Amino acid sequence: MSRATRPIYLDHAATTRVDPRVVEAMLPYFTEVYGNASSVHTFGRDAHDALEQARRSAAGLLEADPEEIIFTSCGTESDNLAIRGVANASRGKGNHLITSSIEHHAVTHTCEQLAKHFGFEVTYLPVDSYGRVDPDDVGRAINSRTVLISVMYANNEVGTIQPIAEIGKIAREKGIPFHTDAVQAGGTLSLDVDALNVDLLALSAHKLYGPKGVGLLYRRRGTPILPTQTGGGHEHGLRAGTENVPYIIGLARALELAYERCESNNARIASLRDRLVSGVLAAIPQTQLTGHPHDRLPNNASFLFDGVEGESILLNLDLLGIGASSGSACTSGSVEPSHVLTALGLPAAQCHGSLRLTLGNDNTVEDVDYVLSVLPGIVSKLRAMSPLYSEPPAKGH
Repeated sequence: MSRATRPIYLDHAATTRVDPRVVEAMLPYFTEVYGNASSVHTFGRDAHDALEQARRSAAGLLEADPEEIIFTSCGTESDNLAIRGVANASRGKGNHLITSSIEHHAVTHTCEQLAKHFGFEVTYLPVDSYGRVDPDDVGRAINSRTVLISVMYANNEVGTIQPIAEIGKIAREKGIPFHTDAVQAGGTLSLDVDALNVDLLALSAHKLYGPKGVGLLYRRRGTPILPTQTGGGHEHGLRAGTENVPYIIGLARALELAYERCESNNARIASLRDRLVSGVLAAIPQTQLTGHPHDRLPNNASFLFDGVEGESILLNLDLLGIGASSGSACTSGSVEPSHVLTALGLPAAQCHGSLRLTLGNDNTVEDVDYVLSVLPGIVSKLRAMSPLYSEPPAKGH
């Protein structure tokens, strides 16, 4: 198997390259408009004006008011601020949180810490075999002490899209704040916060061709929140710290560009994804697609291969110039199965054979076809070396 003629990046769910147009928009704010946005002199006012224009731009894409946008350092901070902020602000009302069993660790680890150290109770909702939450389960989990519901918009591993608007409707009828981690959905799915019925929504720039190190939290006016980072009165007093103006400009520009071409881009990338999925399933036996077959992110193709380790597939792909990822996570020095895949009801041993291929703006039909030309051979070679793999019985026997 020969190496790809150019590197093929298929890990866009992990991060994306920064769009040159985003870099161009950011550059003046490093060397020309460099004032502190909180300063009252001209240098500061110029930076402040740029900051507020970025806030208005981001708010417009979310159909929100600019005052409802809080700029943060990343999606993880946005999730933390939403969950901890609402939980701590609502202690007088209750101590019960509801989330799903397939959330990003930015959500699950925050909930776990609140439970372990601060007396909160957490209900982790199950998902079906596709990784989808049943809105009726949300309704059944609510009690008189529930102060927050948090369910992600789309899953980072298997790409399944959740019925966010339905869940949000239930939360609104009960008067409970509803948070969604929309980090993976940003740039591809609608972010209309009213249509989604969300009160808090987290985004990160680096998932949509913006810079690493900046994100935002939408917080509906009136939603109780206690700042987790204190200091000056930045971001309406909800997130202290000098604003990172160049990166905020980059976030706003990346959002603008993503939604300028969203519909056509989604269609093109979904076509590549479908070509990849059908090709892998046709060429490699004892392989299954994980996540929902249709209600999934347009760029996500995630698989399980019987009898092989996902990490071994990754290493072999990397040697051929292909960047991808696996659903397995390294924890405490040992490889553990993905909590997302086990929540889907898949056996732990099978979960180790996961592979996630996530397409992006630069990928082509030729990229997909090259992967399809080499992946079957990689899996076959690894299965031949594995004592855990057995060939399926021949047809007719």
